Amino acid sequence: MTRLDRPDTIRTQPAHATGAPLAASAPPATPASSTTPASPAPPADSAPRATSTLALTSAATAVALMTYTAPMVTLPDTAAALHTSVSAQAWLLNGTPLGLAALLLVAGSLADDYGRRRIFLAGTVALGLTTALGALASSTWLFTLARIAQGAASAAILASSLGLIVHAFPTPRGRLHATGVWGAFVSGGIAAGPLLAGAIAGWDWRMAYAVLGTAALVVALLGTRALTESRAPRGGRPDLAGALTFGLALVSLVAALTLGRDGWLRAPVGLLLAAFLVLMAVFVAVERRSGTPMIDLGLLRHRRFLASSAGGLFTGLAVIGLFSFLPALLQRALGMSAMDTAWLFLLWSGLAFTVALQARRLAGRVSHRHQLALGFALHAAGVLTMLGAIGSGSWVRLLPAFVLSGVGSGLLNAALPLLAVESVPATRAAMGSGAQQTFRYIGSCAGVALTIALVTSSGGPAHGANIAIVVSAALAAVAAVSVLALRDRA
Repeated sequence: MTRLDRPDTIRTQPAHATGAPLAASAPPATPASSTTPASPAPPADSAPRATSTLALTSAATAVALMTYTAPMVTLPDTAAALHTSVSAQAWLLNGTPLGLAALLLVAGSLADDYGRRRIFLAGTVALGLTTALGALASSTWLFTLARIAQGAASAAILASSLGLIVHAFPTPRGRLHATGVWGAFVSGGIAAGPLLAGAIAGWDWRMAYAVLGTAALVVALLGTRALTESRAPRGGRPDLAGALTFGLALVSLVAALTLGRDGWLRAPVGLLLAAFLVLMAVFVAVERRSGTPMIDLGLLRHRRFLASSAGGLFTGLAVIGLFSFLPALLQRALGMSAMDTAWLFLLWSGLAFTVALQARRLAGRVSHRHQLALGFALHAAGVLTMLGAIGSGSWVRLLPAFVLSGVGSGLLNAALPLLAVESVPATRAAMGSGAQQTFRYIGSCAGVALTIALVTSSGGPAHGANIAIVVSAALAAVAAVSVLALRDRA
């Protein structure tokens, strides 16, 4: 089993076996080793093409995030076409983050062990096919299953992308630039998804998925020629038992959070939460015994990894949870069209894209921890300015919130990917990325379910929206304090 309490082992491994050197800023106590020496990775066919690698991984990431965010502005039309009740609409939004959360760790481990290019291309092809299937869905459950499959495919893309980037950009300066660009395209995908869906919604909401599926297949075709393979094999077999128990645990948790909207004391909710706890205990036991675990549990002793995980979790809870349901709320409460809400959300996500792209200029001046704390603080301050906006009937009241939270989201999207790969050895970059994003999308599932439950509670949508806004701000404040507290030990 991989351990992190033997700091001497990483220095004995030759550089060519890692695909990229350990990040200069990584703590000395985070190397990966194994009780059985791993065979060195076979040399790549050619040197990685840095520019092509960054362009293709960023493009695929943007398409994956566009697929994720497209239903935000088409939720009313989709729910009407599929005859989805209000209580079940959380599944339409939570399908993709559920697939992401369940498979990111698995995809990260497989990418490191069996080839990041291989997993990346498989993910882009699968995303293209499953997105096209989503366009053909005729019921709530078929659409939800297609969305879960899209999330699983997106997990392969997101986890392997940072591994490919770390291999193509081995120097700290190059990695800083590349992860900043990649983080910006996370924001760019979030921005473009609702805009594309809103533009097509007036014609047919299903066409947006056909367009996105085609785009994913085009990226896969280009990647077959432009990407070079890299891996860091540890030996042993895939951790199938860990993958199964972890995936079932997350399904139980998300189902409990979604069904809890109709009453937290009901027997199905209690049974699902109990199943989650039991399955997580089994998962921990499996990981402790596995020779090639999905995640090294020793990482949980390292504050930089904990800061990365906490940042991802609270980004999902506080930011994604609120902003995923807000477009549908604006259409329902303010009578805005899908395209109007898409343009409004472009202000938020467009600012996030711009800030994430420029955030690399903060390197050496502001630590990743402080950058995360500032991002959460800006989000909290921004959403608090929305109090009363839904009840006032004016979308103009939302503009200050979208500006402040957009800047905050950009800082979060820039800091999180770099912190994810620097919190683990470079040979396990895809696993580090998968772990941080797993927490992000677990938080997203919980945040969406919580937001819908609060907004649709008694008192009307305006009153429920105010409660959801206060909860989002409080969670962001807790996140800012948490990441500041998780400073590296001297």
